[in-house]
Amino acid sequence: MESFVYECSLLSTDGYKDRAIFYPGEIHLKSVTRKDSGTYTCEVLSSDGKFSESQVELVVQVPPSKPKAQVPSVVTIGTKAVLKCVETDGNPRPTFKWFRDNIEMPADPQTSTLFKNSSYSLDEKTGVLAFEPATAFDAGDYYCEAVNKVGSPQKSDIVHMDTSKINVGGIVAGVVVLLLLLGLVIFGVWFAYSRGYFSKGKDTTNKKVIYSQPSNRSDGEFKQTSSFLV
Repeated sequence: MESFVYECSLLSTDGYKDRAIFYPGEIHLKSVTRKDSGTYTCEVLSSDGKFSESQVELVVQVPPSKPKAQVPSVVTIGTKAVLKCVETDGNPRPTFKWFRDNIEMPADPQTSTLFKNSSYSLDEKTGVLAFEPATAFDAGDYYCEAVNKVGSPQKSDIVHMDTSKINVGGIVAGVVVLLLLLGLVIFGVWFAYSRGYFSKGKDTTNKKVIYSQPSNRSDGEFKQTSSFLV
């Protein structure tokens, strides 16, 4: 009768203490977590020296945890606003839904009479909700929901988002003040020049003079009484 020797072991025992029980051809894991997912290999050695192995892929499914809704408190009308739904525990990766004022937002706002005045894109795989541009209609209470096939849906806390108009009056006032200050600076420079506060300096370049005493020369020689070098 042919017999077999099963080599069942874990290359890394970190995290498996008191959780892994070995049997001939089997490993029992207790209290599995998502980190236990991976490929497990079982090696078999027969009595006649033949060696073989088998691999098993273990996928640990985990229900989603409570997601976090990242929502800006205030967005300016006409600009882009990005909302994110973050969840890191679920396996398989969950899909995401967004709700405004307790009403589910469709992936395409044009398919709903309640959201057709809004311009946004919703990625159900990443949980990103982007308004481009944001409008006054987009203000409200938001929360997101993470869903996979393992556990029940989990929703985030509700976060309120306000919208505000661009302060055109403030921008115009700032430009006017800047122009007034620039005008005052130009007037001050002109006034200082007109009063002579910035008069041109006089030419104070030193001149060097060399004087040579006349020497006694014969009548046929050229006589130079003095020389000047400027």
